Amino acid sequence: MTALEATDLKHRYAERESLRGLSFSVASGDLFAMLGPNGGGKTTLFRIISTLLAPTSGTVEVFGIDVVKHPAEARKKLGVVFQSPAIDPWLTVLENLRHHGYLYGLSGASLARGIERALERFGLTPRAGDRVGTLSGGLRRRVELAKALLPEPPLLVLDEPSSGLDPTARRELLQELRRLRDDEGTTIVLTTHMMEEAAVSDRVGILHQGQLVAIGAPEDLVANVPARAPTLEDVFTHHTGTGLSS
Repeated sequence: MTALEATDLKHRYAERESLRGLSFSVASGDLFAMLGPNGGGKTTLFRIISTLLAPTSGTVEVFGIDVVKHPAEARKKLGVVFQSPAIDPWLTVLENLRHHGYLYGLSGASLARGIERALERFGLTPRAGDRVGTLSGGLRRRVELAKALLPEPPLLVLDEPSSGLDPTARRELLQELRRLRDDEGTTIVLTTHMMEEAAVSDRVGILHQGQLVAIGAPEDLVANVPARAPTLEDVFTHHTGTGLSS
């Protein structure tokens, strides 16, 4: 089953074309990474998928639901984690989750069970009463994930998920994403400029100047690059003629 499908997606900001005919699909249960440098169109794509921005042309469907024509229905299928924190630092972990549940129409025993499960899932039960602003960056990211997954959406979308995290917190986050895929069956789509995040994905799309220049499993992409010991960095340079940080 297809969880996400983008078809001939284009978007223009005044004179700048951010996406130029982007088409790809993500199968249900996959961990997919869209890899590219800052300014390459990743955040525009993320905003369109998450119903925050309408494309200039083209379509995006989430489990067959057009995100522009039926945004409210599409949001029921989505959990969204933004690059910038979207949790209230003055509220406790529990209060943040409870408030998010209210926004999704959850209440009573159903909300209480969902919060309990979310806290346990991300090892946050001992910190439920802590104010979010006192937590480390890694723990705050866990709260973001717990919040996004509280309504149990089948598709989780993340924009630069490990931005600002130290290497240990980044590894823990990637382990958590793989666990969600393996144990919960959650489809995960993330945008990133970090090779480490792309390398652990089932499939990687390489986005350069608004165009998809390559897509496939990391090992397949690497195998097609003429180098002695190619990496995903070599793959990116091979297809774009520039480094990822350029």
